[in-house]
Amino acid sequence: MKQLVKHIVAGAMLSSALVSTSVMAEQKMAVVDVQGIFQAMPQAAELQNAIQLEFKDQIEEVNQLQRDGQFYAERLQRDAATMSDSEKKELEQKILSVREELSQKGQPLQQNIQRRSNEERNKLLGLIKQAIDTVAAKQGYDLVLNAGAVAFAKEDHDLSEQVLEQVSKAN
Repeated sequence: MKQLVKHIVAGAMLSSALVSTSVMAEQKMAVVDVQGIFQAMPQAAELQNAIQLEFKDQIEEVNQLQRDGQFYAERLQRDAATMSDSEKKELEQKILSVREELSQKGQPLQQNIQRRSNEERNKLLGLIKQAIDTVAAKQGYDLVLNAGAVAFAKEDHDLSEQVLEQVSKAN
């Protein structure tokens, strides 16, 4: 009786494996290089320019603070031997003041730029996702994987060019 149960279980497992393989064979799969598409999109370059323009004044202010701090530090190093103690203390105080102001303005600016970059990047990734959905639906694909997560795929299964064209049309 145990032998019969083992044979039935083994037969059931074998038949389910055969059925699942035949189902897998019917699925149409493709890959897309999402990162490559993102980098090739004209909108990605525009995004960086727009963010730089949006924060231009703040970036310039932080850059000026960095230049001032560097100037004061170089001056202190260069002229320390000929300066009086009060001049040294005054210059050291300026350096500390610039560093403090730089940390107060620089870090929030960096966080704001990062936040805006992420917002805009997510919008573009949404466009890419829509384009992938459109191309996959038109061509009857059941499954589309990110090319970065796939060890190997034939060139004819790569939809990246069609998706890039679709994204360019959407703009």
